[in-house]
Amino acid sequence: MVQAVLLAAGKSTRTWPLTVTRPKPLLKVVNKTIIMHNLDQLIGLVDEAIIVVGFKQEMIKEHLKDYNKIKITFVEQKEQLGTGHALMQVKDNIEDKFIFMVGDDLFSKQDLKKLLDHDWAVLAKEVDAPQNFGIFELTEDNCIKSIEEKPKTPKSNLANTACYMFKKKIFAIAENLKKTERGEYEATDALGEIANSEKVKCITAEEWIPITYPWSLLEANAFLLSKLSGEIKGEVEQGATLKGEVFVDEGTIVKAGAYIEGPVYIGKDCKVGPNCYIRPFTTLCDGSKVGNAVEIKNTILFDNASVGHLSYVGDSVLGYNVNFGAGTITANLRHDNLNIKTPLKGEMIDTGRRKLGTIIGDNVHTGINTSIYPGRKIWPDLGTLPGAIVTKDITK
Repeated sequence: MVQAVLLAAGKSTRTWPLTVTRPKPLLKVVNKTIIMHNLDQLIGLVDEAIIVVGFKQEMIKEHLKDYNKIKITFVEQKEQLGTGHALMQVKDNIEDKFIFMVGDDLFSKQDLKKLLDHDWAVLAKEVDAPQNFGIFELTEDNCIKSIEEKPKTPKSNLANTACYMFKKKIFAIAENLKKTERGEYEATDALGEIANSEKVKCITAEEWIPITYPWSLLEANAFLLSKLSGEIKGEVEQGATLKGEVFVDEGTIVKAGAYIEGPVYIGKDCKVGPNCYIRPFTTLCDGSKVGNAVEIKNTILFDNASVGHLSYVGDSVLGYNVNFGAGTITANLRHDNLNIKTPLKGEMIDTGRRKLGTIIGDNVHTGINTSIYPGRKIWPDLGTLPGAIVTKDITK
């Protein structure tokens, strides 16, 4: 029996404001939650998925209540004291071998399947900036020699994806872990101990998409949409133009004058048009609306978000039930063409993106003719007055 443990207990602050109101594994990419993406990849590989929950756990349980493709077991982590602490919460649930993975990054079945060939293994990915990751040093036979967090002088470019194959022996080590400087217990410390006595194979991942910041969703969305096959299940009126791979789900109507360039995914019960322009790498989740004289580009609209008319939204993520008043414009490019910076925990960080619009929390309403500077964010349940110019994050 092979099991999988998915970590879904944490309160992600780096993905605020999207995760103020919901756990990060419930954010959507191509109209499917991250945790659902990962569970679907585990079908046929494991017999049971044990999900470690904590922050807003009732939302995850409700979301997965009808999931029947794999047996699901929930285990509560009452205090979020790190991945090593989360590991110990499932000690009594584990039979033998198990995949241990974070539940809020995107993994592929082809990579997860490779882990099954080993008793001890890690999934690693070659990265361009190894100083920003936990980095593995390998032995000559491709096993783990050491792991170093964000090294100034990296010994390789193989980043830890936080996805492992473990056996029950790991618990005897994990129960003796000491807190790190951050005050947490880390599973990587237990991994380092195991590597001293067991051969821990390093498997290079072909597809791993870390969801570190809100704009990481745009990268994941574009990657998955690049594989999209178009299909029309809803209604497309005469006079609408669809080019490339466009998926239109049931209950959706695309009205005359809409011009859609794929890859684009449109969920259930959406209203699109008339006379709008939807550009590539856009996802409209269930119940969302794009109205007259609106242009949307490389953007995710979560469920029931509405951009009704006379607006431009580019390189942005709009939360659940967001409503953009007429004439709302998201700027997504600096005049000097430098990377977009955005506030995070009191400092301005470089997003690494030349184009980034806005990140909008759930239930935000903007007044008509609102203009939003690149990289600015609005927290849930807040909004703007007519004619507002958003130069700073709007927070509670």
